Amino acid sequence: MKHIVFYSGGIGSWAAAKRVVSLYGKENVILLFTDTLIEDEDLYRFIDETVNEIGVEYMRITDGRTPFEVYKDVRFLGNSRIAPCSHKLKQEVAEKWIKENYSPDECILYLGIDWTEEHRTKAPRKNWHPYRVEFPMCEEPYITKEEMLRELEQLGIETPRLYKMGFAHNNCGGFCCRAGQGHFANLLKQLPERFAEYESKEEEMRQFLGKDVAMMKKTKNKETFPYTLRQLREDIEAKQKIDMTDIGGCGCFVTDALEKEDE
Repeated sequence: MKHIVFYSGGIGSWAAAKRVVSLYGKENVILLFTDTLIEDEDLYRFIDETVNEIGVEYMRITDGRTPFEVYKDVRFLGNSRIAPCSHKLKQEVAEKWIKENYSPDECILYLGIDWTEEHRTKAPRKNWHPYRVEFPMCEEPYITKEEMLRELEQLGIETPRLYKMGFAHNNCGGFCCRAGQGHFANLLKQLPERFAEYESKEEEMRQFLGKDVAMMKKTKNKETFPYTLRQLREDIEAKQKIDMTDIGGCGCFVTDALEKEDE
């Protein structure tokens, strides 16, 4: 039996991998990384160091496209409700590799969702059926993200820099079409050149589609409308109020890319 951990480069998947190895041994575990090709450079450092420390088989797979290349191919700009990048670059790539290499009775799949997000475990189990999916960080002993990061530091491995910058996840280089105002405001503050790149790419998609679309939405006077990265930046520069609690969420293996999250 092979135990395959979806190894995203996030602290949750690292902690999950450690638990799986402790239960089943290094020789039976595979860390599977689906690369979106827009990852932060420090993510690769983190993966290299943790894979070496854990000492198990590691597989990197990729579709070969970036999220915005996917949006153009499918003629749809990803947003908080529908994320074609998640479907094409994460789910389909991983599904293809797993089905080509293992049958449902030859492997168990693992995700780094923890006990604070246990409500998110239903969709992956449904989506991956008949493959078995488990969530080691939803089991005792329950530990927080901060405790996971401290354990990492105790091993002499530096915390991924995106966490230090205040990002909720270490995926896609601080980008996510499901992200909200607070997340992108932090991207503008911490990595302004990267923000400018995505502001430009979003505008290119708007021109390509010929539609008033955006990754985010904003509600004002009970009216909801598309809210572009450019508008967000201009509001911040004008010192307008921004909803910093609107973070959004990375959920590439948690929900179906074509359905709205139900949690």
